Amino acid sequence: MFESFSQLHTYVFDAERIPVLIVAMLVTVIVGMITGPVRGNANPFIWQILDVFLGGIGDRMNRKHRKKGDLIFRGFLLTAFILFLSSLFGKYFDFYFIPAGHSTYEIILISLCLSSGAIWFSLLRLYFTMDKQGKASGAFFDIARTTRTNLNSVEDHGITRCAMGLSATSLDKSMIAPSLWYLIGGVPLLLIYSALSALAWRFGNRGLGTGFGAVPLALEKIMGVVPSYLSGFLIVAASSLTPAARLFDGLRVLWDRKQTIPYEQNGITLKALSWSLKVTLGGAVQNIKGEKLPCDWVGPEGATAQINHKNLVRAIWINVISHLLFVLILLCAYIYTGKLFLMLDFIS
Repeated sequence: MFESFSQLHTYVFDAERIPVLIVAMLVTVIVGMITGPVRGNANPFIWQILDVFLGGIGDRMNRKHRKKGDLIFRGFLLTAFILFLSSLFGKYFDFYFIPAGHSTYEIILISLCLSSGAIWFSLLRLYFTMDKQGKASGAFFDIARTTRTNLNSVEDHGITRCAMGLSATSLDKSMIAPSLWYLIGGVPLLLIYSALSALAWRFGNRGLGTGFGAVPLALEKIMGVVPSYLSGFLIVAASSLTPAARLFDGLRVLWDRKQTIPYEQNGITLKALSWSLKVTLGGAVQNIKGEKLPCDWVGPEGATAQINHKNLVRAIWINVISHLLFVLILLCAYIYTGKLFLMLDFIS
């Protein structure tokens, strides 16, 4: 019985993957902060690879004149093809590299599916520019490229809202969700989720598109809804260490069904950040093609959307602390698992 119980954790996650994941997270922070975003894109590198090789193909398949059903089917074909390749490569990697003990290759591959340092680099560059010059100037390119948002004609308040939204979204899509799926299913599930999140970012249009991105958005939502609640909780927990943040307001809104915003528009994490800092986020934007996306607003009653760079630095701080809290949770889980094994071995 004790032997069966000791193997129970393997049905949820493999604790031996935790040290590898933490090292990969550290690599992601260091490399991202040193190099900054690649070509202005602070998203995980695997997203950028898919964008370079398959983004143009997807654009040719996603023509406006086609009917919605046709676009959904074409999106399904592209999604199925990419998921097949991701699964195939993940299985190949697991079969040839993991048994051989090549943890270095595993760390590198995981780090390519994560992003943190490059996000911080972009957000801090915008903050320091606004703090010194009093305006965003040209420092918003990374934010626009990473979020696929046209910010050329947007005033500084709108740029700041977009940057704060990125700080919340990146924690979820570029760190928490891929990390959890790696712990659960190793490299294959990590690559599958990363491929879906990349497709949702590239073609999803925040759920307001023509239908081509409907399939990857739906599949990503299935895999991402639980991690998004953990991300929201971490944001709220980090707000307790942030000046002027409101811990209990953030906790309350996580389960509040009256204050709703679609998952495709980063609902949980955006709600957690907006209520914790008592600001209004979201709102209509233009994508990089100039198409208007009527995204929802989110925030407590009486909060303002006229936010400045002082709010941005609080969002950056919350993002950093959330990462540290996540690492702490992983370390506690690893230590607890080790102690549990020792106890079960002693009893048996």
